[in-house]
Amino acid sequence: MSLTGTPLLIGTLVAVLLTAVLIAVSWERGGRLRVVLRGVGVLAALLSVSAAALVQVNRMTEAFTLESASQPVPPAGSSPDAAEPDVEADADNARKAKTGSQIRKVTVPGKVSKLDLVMYVYLPAAYRTGKQRFPVVQAQHGFAGTPRTWLKKLQVQSALDTEIAAGRMAPTVVLFPFQTPNPTTLDTECTNLVGGPQTETFLTVDVPAYVKSKFRVRTDRAGWGLIGYSAGAYCATSLALRHPTKYAAAASLSGLAEPGITVGDGLEKTEHHVVWRLQNLPQPPVALWVGWANDETTIRRDSERIARAARPPLTVTTAVLERGGHSHAVWRQMLGPAFDWLSSHLGRPLS
Repeated sequence: MSLTGTPLLIGTLVAVLLTAVLIAVSWERGGRLRVVLRGVGVLAALLSVSAAALVQVNRMTEAFTLESASQPVPPAGSSPDAAEPDVEADADNARKAKTGSQIRKVTVPGKVSKLDLVMYVYLPAAYRTGKQRFPVVQAQHGFAGTPRTWLKKLQVQSALDTEIAAGRMAPTVVLFPFQTPNPTTLDTECTNLVGGPQTETFLTVDVPAYVKSKFRVRTDRAGWGLIGYSAGAYCATSLALRHPTKYAAAASLSGLAEPGITVGDGLEKTEHHVVWRLQNLPQPPVALWVGWANDETTIRRDSERIARAARPPLTVTTAVLERGGHSHAVWRQMLGPAFDWLSSHLGRPLS
């Protein structure tokens, strides 16, 4: 049973109802054990209500799922066409019949990072009908969370299909990699943790190498960009600034300017801090899109600091919603504009 599925939520709600009925029926019964039975009933009610609340919160955040970030690596030389079927295969097939786009699930072998992690791949309809090489956007998820948040909560496949069909976005391959081997307890912020997972290497070396060898994509810097929400927004901005020879543009949806974790190299407030880099290091020729909701004070402050610190050749475009906080609703509103902006700053498909 899925930890984010409707059956589990229904089960917890049924438990709440049953405990309430049992308390009502047995409240005046039990003789000398009446007080004990009442206490047990109240405790059961509290536990069932808490369980239902936790299940609903988890459905909203997907902080805990049964999906593993690691899967067996397919045999050498295998094609992505033979990759693991997506867990949302039925829904994906229904969409594919209408739009032609696909979601693939693959395992990226970490030849350099030593991390073998799952990644979802969005292929536009044009990928199946032509022989072009397509631009790539690498999409980073938040913490705690997984790439499935993009697919389910943010409904990214539908958003991409809509923008491409309307001509606001060029057909683009979009990657949704895991950025931690343990998405419920280990926040890497897309860095190389000292003594821990080398996630930055996985994302900037192993993922591009795998995708360039397995899919028809552009291999030049002009064809690669980044996007992320929440912790993934920090990842997108930081990775673009740290690897400007690999990425031309990045979009941040409600991102902070610093990782907020201990990386272990002592550089959390310097080289891993976006504003510090902009103020103290040469600014690269990268384009940034920075979006936030005005009622989210900390994110607004960091985003405004990033915009103020920008100098040519780096450019910053800002997008502000008046309210919405740190939420999927805000990020869904930002998806179309952010992907359209990225497409306008990346190279087009190559024949």
